[in-house]
Amino acid sequence: MTPVALTIAGSDSSGGAGIQADLKTFAALGVYGASVITAVTAQNTQAVSAIHAVPPEIVAAQIDAVFTDLAIAAVKIGMLPNAVCIETVARGLGRHRAQHIVLDPVLAATTGADLMARDAIETLRRELIPRALVVTPNLPEAAALTGATLARNEREMEAQARDILSLGVRYVLIKGGHGEGDESVDLLIGQGEVVRLSAKRIATKNTHGTGCTLSSAIAASLAKGGDVIAAVQDAKAYVTAAIAHADELAVGHGRGPLNHFHAWWR
Repeated sequence: MTPVALTIAGSDSSGGAGIQADLKTFAALGVYGASVITAVTAQNTQAVSAIHAVPPEIVAAQIDAVFTDLAIAAVKIGMLPNAVCIETVARGLGRHRAQHIVLDPVLAATTGADLMARDAIETLRRELIPRALVVTPNLPEAAALTGATLARNEREMEAQARDILSLGVRYVLIKGGHGEGDESVDLLIGQGEVVRLSAKRIATKNTHGTGCTLSSAIAASLAKGGDVIAAVQDAKAYVTAAIAHADELAVGHGRGPLNHFHAWWR
C-alpha cells in the first residue's frame, strides 16, 4: 500500500515553509502527501504581511474528508493560529484515532512574525501535546512551552525537554539550531536514553522552513513504518543535506528556502 502522510498546517505563499514545504518533503522521501490548511499567509522570504485563519468548521471538514477516504499512516502538525483551531484539530484527530502524530509547535516564522496567538500556548499544552508521539520545539518554542528562559547548553535543553515530556507526549526532539557554536545539536528524549544528534553548523541565510521540513521528514519516515529514533536520525540527515544545498537555489531576497530536491536537481 502507498504510504500516506497528512500535514495540518498553514500555507506559505512563497513556497518555502508550511504546507508547501511539507508536501515537498513527503514527495522527496517517497510518501504521498495530503493536507489540511489551517491558515493562509501572505509571506515571502523577507516577511509575513498578512494571516487569515481558516474557519474551524472548514478545518474540521478537511480533516474528516481526508481521514474518511485515505489511509493516513502519520500526521505532521504545524501552524495552528489560535486556541479554537487547536481544539478543532484535537477533536478531529480524536474522532479518527490518528496515529503517529508529529507536532511542530510553530510560534513564529523564520522572519520573526508571530504565527500563533500567545494565549493559545496553554491550549496547545493541554489539548495536543498529550496526543503526540513526537514534539519538535526549537529553543525559543521550548522556552515558551515551559515558561523558562532560552536554554544555554545541553543540560538546560534536556531539562526543558523533560518538562514537555511530562505533559504526556512520548518523545521530545529539542532542536539546537538557534544555539551557537560549530555544531547544531538536537536532543531526542523519551522514556529511555537521550539520543544526541549533531551536525556541523552550515553558514547560510537560507533556512526558511527548516522546522517544517524536519517534522514532516519525521512523519514521512513513520508513515513508511520506521521507528521513532530511526525516523529522527533520517530526518536530521535529510534536513542537513537540504540546508547544505540551499545556496544552489536563488529564490527571493531574504531568507531563502531549503533545497528539498537536492538529490534530483543537480
